[in-house]
Amino acid sequence: MVSLSTWVRYIAHKFDYSVSLSWKSYKRGQIAETEVGDAIWKTLFQGKLTYLHWNKGEEMAPNIAGQGGTLLVRKIPAADPKHVFVGDVVVFKDPEKSDNYLVRRLAAIEGYEMVSTDEKDEPFVLETDQCWVLSDNETLKAKEANDSRSFGPVPMTDIVGRVIYSLRTAVDHGRVQNSHFSMRKDSPVLEVELDVDEMAKDHKA
Repeated sequence: MVSLSTWVRYIAHKFDYSVSLSWKSYKRGQIAETEVGDAIWKTLFQGKLTYLHWNKGEEMAPNIAGQGGTLLVRKIPAADPKHVFVGDVVVFKDPEKSDNYLVRRLAAIEGYEMVSTDEKDEPFVLETDQCWVLSDNETLKAKEANDSRSFGPVPMTDIVGRVIYSLRTAVDHGRVQNSHFSMRKDSPVLEVELDVDEMAKDHKA
C-alpha cells in the first residue's frame, strides 16, 4: 500500500517530468505553443516515469548481471546537473552506434578536471554539457569496458534515463545503487511504478 505522502511526491515528480517533456517538444518544434498545456496534462495522466530496458554484457558486473538483466529505468527528458548526479547509473546513446544504448556509471560532469594515470596524457576540464561515464567492472581493461576511457566525454543530452532497479532472475532482483540524492528522489517513483512480475515477464534470460 503506497502512502498518501508518497503519492504526493510521485505526482510532483510526474508534473515536473510532464512540463520538461512538453517544453522540450515545443522547443524542437514538435508541438505548437497552444498545445503545450494539453501535452502537459496528457503526459501527467497517461504517461509513466519509467520503462524497461534489457542489458547484457560484463561492463556493469557485479551490480548488473553480465549474463543479462531487465532494468527499470527512470526517464530523464532533459539531462543536466540538476537531474543526474555523479554516482548515478545512466542509460545513454552509444557514441559509436546511434541505434544502440549503453549503461554506465556517471563519474564526472561539466567543470571536473580529468587527470589520466598515463603521465603522457594532458589533464583537461569537462566542458558545458559534457560528462564522463565508466564501467563498474574493475576487472576489465579500458578497451574492454567500452566507456569514456575509449570514446571520450559524452554529451549529457545523450542521457535518456537513470537505472533504478535491476532484475537478474525472478528471485534475484533489487535497487540499483545510485547517488544518495537520486536514491531519495527515485523512491516514490519506485514505490508506485515497480512491478517485479511485469519485469519477470519481459525478462529474456
